[in-house]
Amino acid sequence: MPADGLFHAENLSISFGGVKAVRDVSFEIAVGEVFSIIGPNGAGKTTVFNLISRFYDADTGRMTFAGEDMTGVPAHRIAELGIARTFQNTELFDRETVLDNLLVGRHVHRETSLASDILFLPKVRRQEVAFRRKVEDIIDLLDLQQHREAPVGSLPFGARKMVEIGRALCTEPKLLLLDEPSSGLNPEETEDLSFWIEDIVEDLGVTVAMVEHDMNLVATVSNRVLAMADGGVIAVGEATDIQSHPEVLRAYLGD
Repeated sequence: MPADGLFHAENLSISFGGVKAVRDVSFEIAVGEVFSIIGPNGAGKTTVFNLISRFYDADTGRMTFAGEDMTGVPAHRIAELGIARTFQNTELFDRETVLDNLLVGRHVHRETSLASDILFLPKVRRQEVAFRRKVEDIIDLLDLQQHREAPVGSLPFGARKMVEIGRALCTEPKLLLLDEPSSGLNPEETEDLSFWIEDIVEDLGVTVAMVEHDMNLVATVSNRVLAMADGGVIAVGEATDIQSHPEVLRAYLGD
């Protein structure tokens, strides 16, 4: 593992009903990079994300994050560690505004008690101001100003995707997991997404791991790519090398 490694997975495996969904998968993600996981449907990509998010317990293997063993960390503590995630289908509060949805992402940093919140004590007001300031920074970064007071359910799908990314960023993660972020986006929105990902890394200092099918997006933003098939690792390397790798081509196109 390199000295600047942030996350390390070692020999992760998990089975469902006798089917090995992930088989001895090992990889590392360095600080400040965009690391993409690709592969055909059923390759095990999202399952790997579910293992990192602690939705699933690995049958075997080990994971470390920022030098600490996180293999057995419960799912509700993942955000506290500094890992945030988006999903293939947006998981938002449709009737609430963009602003309120983003504020939900700040709950992990809440330092006040229920009693002080009810009384709205000065420390609660100071915390609320700090939370609003952070949320407004994310709104500016992702160009969501025109939507800030709109109910999320009224927004086009592309804007909803950005709100979900924004909510994840409001937790101030060290590692952001993007699960098929371009799914459902048109080509112009996907191009915009590539700029947002670059800004997230460069302006916020967030490391990004991404499961993605759009190889143009992968090639544009990724530092390194992990290719999977049938639950196992085929190859790891730069996007151009992975796209021409014979085993990767065979996994996508067949013999």
